[in-house]
Amino acid sequence: MWVYKKALQYPVKIKNTNPAMAKMIMSQYGGPDGELGASMRYLSQRYSMPYPELKALLTDIGTEELAHLEMVGAIVHQLTRCLTDEQIRKGGFDAYFVDHTNAVHPSSAAGVPWTAAYIQSKGDVITDLHENLAAEQKARTTYDNILRMCDDPDVRDVIKFLRAREVVHYQRFGEGLRIATDRMDEKNFYAINPGCDCARARKY
Repeated sequence: MWVYKKALQYPVKIKNTNPAMAKMIMSQYGGPDGELGASMRYLSQRYSMPYPELKALLTDIGTEELAHLEMVGAIVHQLTRCLTDEQIRKGGFDAYFVDHTNAVHPSSAAGVPWTAAYIQSKGDVITDLHENLAAEQKARTTYDNILRMCDDPDVRDVIKFLRAREVVHYQRFGEGLRIATDRMDEKNFYAINPGCDCARARKY
């Protein structure tokens, strides 16, 4: 299904380690609004999406989110490579280090492990698309918060790229919502949801 190119979507070349910054950026790896959740959300929703072009949209964006997960993982790895014991303690990375050493582990900035409870796949076109629009804005806000905390130009460059892609994804899901709404206007709105009582819905 996929062809994997062994290169990051955008280069990550961070010169200076910073475990405190790594803890914050980790949230976009496995936090509540991070890239792992985004990829799982969209690649799960596509199975029940009835419109081929929207199924393709979910596949495209879900796949790109995996590329972003790879980039965030690279950022965290480069920020924490070859840390001394003193840097680990001073950077507040000691609790994480005890459990994971300097491996990349999907968790939030607060240390909460990733959970599927962060995402939703409802099987209703409008519900899922609105879920996705909100998810992209929450991810964009998280990247905004990271940029407020970060002064390393190597890190900021990559974060700005990722933030820009969240905006593009939001726009594409907006286009998808308009397509879905136009299609649904051609028939009863509830008839698209196989879980509803379509016979009763036709009365309205």
